[in-house]
Amino acid sequence: MEDLSLHILDIAENSVKAQAKLITIAIEESKEKDLLTVNIMDDGQGMNEETKAKALDPFFSTKKERRIGLGLSLLKEAALTANGRFSLESEPNRGTEVTATFQASHIDTKPLGDIPQTLITLIVGNPAVDLLYRHKTDESEYVLDTKEIKSQLNGIPINSPEVLHIIKKDIREGLAKLRR
Repeated sequence: MEDLSLHILDIAENSVKAQAKLITIAIEESKEKDLLTVNIMDDGQGMNEETKAKALDPFFSTKKERRIGLGLSLLKEAALTANGRFSLESEPNRGTEVTATFQASHIDTKPLGDIPQTLITLIVGNPAVDLLYRHKTDESEYVLDTKEIKSQLNGIPINSPEVLHIIKKDIREGLAKLRR
C-alpha cells in the first residue's frame, strides 16, 4: 500500500465486516513531537486472544474470498520501519483499536494520501455505519461526524450524490485549513 489512506480504508472495511456501527478514525500530526499517529477504533465483534495473535500474520485472514490478510501486518511494518510503534487491542463484543505511530520526519514515513476520497468511499459503501473522523495538528482540528450529518438530513440518504458533494467539499476545506 502506497499511502496511509489505503491502510485506513482496509482496516475500516474490516470494521464494517466485523459489524461495527461506529468507526472512529483519528489522525494526529505533531511537528513539535515529530509524530504522525493513525488510530482506528470500532465497536464491532472484536477478536479473541487467538485471533488477535494471528491477525498480524500476513497469511491469516478471516475472509473467505481472500486467504491473505496483509492489512494489519503491512501497517505494522510501515510504522516500525518509520521509527514508530504499532498496537492492536481487541476484545470479543467490545470492538477493536489499531494505533500506528510514525516518526513524521522519517524518510520511510508514508504519505497520508487521499483522505477525503477514503472517507467518501467509506460513506458511499456503508451508509448505515456512523463514521467519526478527527484530524488534529499542533494548531487546529477538523472533525467529521456522519451521525451528526444524518440527523440534519431529514431522511435524505447520506450517500446521495448531492450530500456526498457537500461532505467532500467540507472535508477538503477542513483539511486545507489544517495546512495553513
